[in-house]
Amino acid sequence: MNVITKTVSLPDGRTISIETGKVAKQADGSCMLRMGNTVLLATVCAAKDAVPGTDFMPLQVEYREQYAAAGRFPGGFTKREGKATDNEILTCRLVDRALRPLFPSDFHAEVYVNVILFSADGVDQPDALAGFAASCALACSDIPFECPISEVRVARINGEYVIDPTFEQMKNADMDIMVGASKENIMMVEGEMNEVSEQDLLGALKAAQEAIRPMCVLQEELMKELGTDVKREYCHEVNDEELREQLRKETYDKCYAIAEAGDHDKKAREEAFDKIKTDFAEAYAAAHTELTEDELEEKNALIDRYYHDVERDAMRRCILDEGKRLDGRTTEEIRAIWCEVSPLPMPHGSSIFTRGETQSLTTCTLGTKLDEKMVDDVLNKSYQRFLLHYNFPPFCTGEAKAQRGVGRREIGHGHLAWRALKGQIPEEFPYTVRLVSQILESNGSSSMATVCAGTLALMDAGVPMKKPVSGIAMGLIKNPGEDKYAVLSDILGDEDHLGDMDFKTTGTKDGLTATQMDIKCDGLSFEILEKALMQAKRGREYILGKLTDTIAEPRAELKPQVPRIEAFDIPKEFIGAVIGPGGKIIQQIQEESGAVITIDEIDGKGKVQVSAPNKESITAAISKIKAIVAIPEVGEVYDGTIRSVMPYGCFVEIMPGKDGLLHISEIDWKRLETVEEAGLKEGDKITVKLMDIDQKTGKYKLSHRVLIPKPEGYVERERRPRPERRQRPERGERQNNREQRRFEHRSNNNDFHDPLAPREPKDFNDSLDHNND
Repeated sequence: MNVITKTVSLPDGRTISIETGKVAKQADGSCMLRMGNTVLLATVCAAKDAVPGTDFMPLQVEYREQYAAAGRFPGGFTKREGKATDNEILTCRLVDRALRPLFPSDFHAEVYVNVILFSADGVDQPDALAGFAASCALACSDIPFECPISEVRVARINGEYVIDPTFEQMKNADMDIMVGASKENIMMVEGEMNEVSEQDLLGALKAAQEAIRPMCVLQEELMKELGTDVKREYCHEVNDEELREQLRKETYDKCYAIAEAGDHDKKAREEAFDKIKTDFAEAYAAAHTELTEDELEEKNALIDRYYHDVERDAMRRCILDEGKRLDGRTTEEIRAIWCEVSPLPMPHGSSIFTRGETQSLTTCTLGTKLDEKMVDDVLNKSYQRFLLHYNFPPFCTGEAKAQRGVGRREIGHGHLAWRALKGQIPEEFPYTVRLVSQILESNGSSSMATVCAGTLALMDAGVPMKKPVSGIAMGLIKNPGEDKYAVLSDILGDEDHLGDMDFKTTGTKDGLTATQMDIKCDGLSFEILEKALMQAKRGREYILGKLTDTIAEPRAELKPQVPRIEAFDIPKEFIGAVIGPGGKIIQQIQEESGAVITIDEIDGKGKVQVSAPNKESITAAISKIKAIVAIPEVGEVYDGTIRSVMPYGCFVEIMPGKDGLLHISEIDWKRLETVEEAGLKEGDKITVKLMDIDQKTGKYKLSHRVLIPKPEGYVERERRPRPERRQRPERGERQNNREQRRFEHRSNNNDFHDPLAPREPKDFNDSLDHNND
């Protein structure tokens, strides 16, 4: 085995090692990454040839975490890892977005990247290492790609940027950003922040770039040692340069005219662009009748590919040269916005946000603690009280196809919107909150429409948001070798597809809350990034004004159909009393009141939530709980219930779960021989006064007679004094006395009888027994 190991250090001194040549050697490239006790295996395999007709990069990235890595069993009946979790899918997307731009534009073979977590101690975060491991696997292979990259997590803790922080360190962070970059360029950014400034975000990107640079150098050294710096040869495209030149010559001016016309209608633009291509294809076919049907089909595939490049170039030159976009806007102009709250009568909150041809209908549902989402990942067992789901049906773009399950794109877009909003929901808000964004129209940045519609729906539902949040998607046009560039606000779908950057930011009036960026060009300076961020801030503030014009602040009252929730604390020691044996007490309270009760022990207290559709049920449940946790006071009078009757008295429940003894002598002033003489029986109500609490046992002494008038001439019977107890002898004396008493037993006639001596029979039967012995 030719095992090669490389090590790189992080700014704080921790090290990451890369080992190749030991395992998974049949893959095109593989490596083991180790950081502390965290171990990842990354492999990459590529097909030798492309599937005929493929004109895109068929890259598939998989990231999986084995439960055995943390010494755990998977849940469920099968006790086996199943489909990818949301966390695994989100990590896949982070790796995919950083790797995809690295492959040559004419490379179309299927490529599969697999990253598996094999060991984790819960200290270091493995998702931040997946991109580095995947790029190292590519470096160990002969698969063509432009240059090595890596990914790191950047957190700001106490004002300092920390690279790849531990789980424990993240508890004090106000910024959590994943950055993918090459040695020279930022490629991908995604993360969440606690209302930080644009300059703070730029500082995090610069810190990430510095940390990633030595990781890329390591991979370059690894390629030279393995000899994989020379990549495989391939030919996945057959080109016709004459056709390419002819198509550009005949269609470019027409495409430029459509881009310059600035038509707001997406479908009209698409039809106009398609007509140019169709007319050229028909003219070409008419001029080349000698071509067979198969040959003509091949030419049409080339026409589609070449025309895409012409359309792209025309749109980009129109923006750079004239500052005019496809829909006629200037580079900083935002599309027309209209908003509405409560468009639906029954959801707890609802809204419509429309920006140009992008529209989201979002609903908000408020639930109890029982509605929280349980997360059971390998390294994360927790509950989520704020959920956001994003749906992108085919009809929103006019596509005629069936709607299947939730895709990776929907999970990623929903997660970005979730990160943007979650920090603005107060921790003390007792409800579990679920937002569902249905995209009804889409032409650019539906995830940012989800953020805006989510803000409106939350405020419409009466969720006391700290501050409203808005979002915007930015674009960039910059041709290689040119200094001229254009930053675009509120990009269209075509501008995202044909441009060089998709940069989304969300935030309040005081700072950024989330961001996502994909950069497709080289040489993007931090000056350009800063300009894009500041332009995004102006656009975000404009959109925020539109939101607050629609609803200025959260509704003061929840809607009538929202279940009411009351939350309060109880002492930790009373949690068991409220729940009761086997949940008997809490179930009884829920059944009698009609409320739903949840109790959690947090920070040494019992956190109680009581929810019900009406106030009466909540009040009834709370009164029963408070009665349980209340401490009886000596001298207080209680209305109790007789739970059991004994010869010496009866036990009365004065509070839920708290019984006291009402002695027979304390029932009435007159002497009673039995409790039944007073007419008391089990289940009767009786008023009693708490006279005393035994300091040792905690038992309650009750009295009923003190609450009724004392009869005239009543004389209290004198209690006989209790005899004094004899002084107990010492232990040795007690033993001697016990031995002495054993032999000093005397019969009634005072004759001494030795218990060991044979006894005389007393009667005939005894004599028989004695003889039988």
